[in-house]
Amino acid sequence: MECLLQCSANYVPLTPISFLERAAHVYGDRTSIVYGTSVRYSWRETYESCLKLASALAKLQISPGDIVAALAPNIPALYKLHFAVPMAGAVLSALNTRFDAAMVASILEQLEAKIMFVDYQFVELVLKALNILSQKSIKSPLLVVIPEFDQAAASSTANNLPPGCLDYDEVLKVGNSDHFEMQQPEDECGPISVSFTSGTTGHPKGAVYSHRAAYLNSLAQISRCDMREMPVFLWTVDMFRCNGWCFAWALAALGGTNICLRNVSGKLIFDSIVLHKVTHFCGAPTILNIIADASASDQMPLQNRVNVVIAGALPPAQILEKVSSLGFNIGHAYGMTEVLGIATVKPWKKPDWDSSTSDEHEKIRRHEGLHSLFIQTDVKDPSTMKSVPYDGKTVGEIMFKANAIMLGYHKNPEETQEVFRNGWYHTGDLAVRNPDGYIQIKDRKNDIIISGAETISTLEVEAVLLSNPKVSEAAVVGRPDDQLQQVAYAFVKLKGGCNSNPEELIKFCQDHLPNYMVPRAVVFEDIPVNSTGKVQKFTLREKLSQCH
Repeated sequence: MECLLQCSANYVPLTPISFLERAAHVYGDRTSIVYGTSVRYSWRETYESCLKLASALAKLQISPGDIVAALAPNIPALYKLHFAVPMAGAVLSALNTRFDAAMVASILEQLEAKIMFVDYQFVELVLKALNILSQKSIKSPLLVVIPEFDQAAASSTANNLPPGCLDYDEVLKVGNSDHFEMQQPEDECGPISVSFTSGTTGHPKGAVYSHRAAYLNSLAQISRCDMREMPVFLWTVDMFRCNGWCFAWALAALGGTNICLRNVSGKLIFDSIVLHKVTHFCGAPTILNIIADASASDQMPLQNRVNVVIAGALPPAQILEKVSSLGFNIGHAYGMTEVLGIATVKPWKKPDWDSSTSDEHEKIRRHEGLHSLFIQTDVKDPSTMKSVPYDGKTVGEIMFKANAIMLGYHKNPEETQEVFRNGWYHTGDLAVRNPDGYIQIKDRKNDIIISGAETISTLEVEAVLLSNPKVSEAAVVGRPDDQLQQVAYAFVKLKGGCNSNPEELIKFCQDHLPNYMVPRAVVFEDIPVNSTGKVQKFTLREKLSQCH
């Protein structure tokens, strides 16, 4: 077609910071952030505050493309940084609050951040990390300490700042919202944030997100989680985790209310829901355990059902049924850092126990959903790149293709090329496609056990062990074997007050599994996990290989 023109009138780079600018006009007086009993902002105030913070960053010599790090729990300041940093043209990297000093130092060395915002609770940790950097003659970022908002005693931290540190409130005063024009990305595929993986298979990797991907995935979350205009979102998922699964930006698009929590407990969850009329919250499966284990006095009756989306292995059916009976609609999500959080969500429904066996229920628990509107999902043979049939038997690798996927790993081109080979993002998760269209995860590619001519899914063996009423935690890994290549070994932690022995648990597995899947040995000990609670199976494999 002739006489067509792409110009600024019909092409504007996509960026989620546009959501905040719109929210200030459309939802100006509506509450945007609630924290504690005394902190409350409107969307207009949030927009002006973010402009001031972005202006202050510019006056601190932050230039487009610079990285700004942050280490804080789910507090208003961290929420605002999700907008203020890209408004200044910079790139935000919110770090895991469960990292130790050595890990923080390693990540800061990689990021080369010029400024780091740190909550007062984590100042000592960060100073240890900076000391590690100084010993290596590496320049440290300028620290900006965020005081507590509604505790005068804690705010006194600002009066005892370490040398060279700045106070967040004082930095904010330097900014000028009236004369600052926020930076719009020239290229929507330019970086907006760096989110680090949890390090399940080793050292955390920094996934770089683009403005375009963040914008589209924010809209996708609205669709996946069945959100309507002006929801009330309780922050139980960490904001540092994939920018709060992109809900940090999505809430601005809808003019919703952010209920910020420094800590999470059953009482706080129920109190917040009743007080603020919470409609949605998200997080790891442990959130469901916290709700189910809350005392009877804390489990307040809910006026309306609340939507909760969890990502990770679903807890036992008893937990799911109890949480559902308390007034929660449970959605089960599948995703990862590289796809900006969750990619698919499916509702959990109480099974019809009269027409389904426990084995069938276990399979349903591992179903991971269908295609979503914003991401193409497939299960392919990684060698031939052909899709596996819908037979529930043929194992392939889950792969994604979409506009809402990371740009790549920060300063790791080799790993980036590896996961993007053949034009798809390779998740490393092995699965089958069932006749009903649902994907069923079998295992991580690195965790699957090849034993002779058989393939052992460690997830299936772990599910059987966890169904034993005496078992609290279980992890299964392969140990080298001269005849079979690998055999299964189980590491188990028992529930408090319970006693058992390896023979008893092996017999239990024999009663519920094919013989080739039964662990050769059961070891009772604490199971190593990383900062996000995921089992470090590589550590267990190393332990077994040293004993081989």
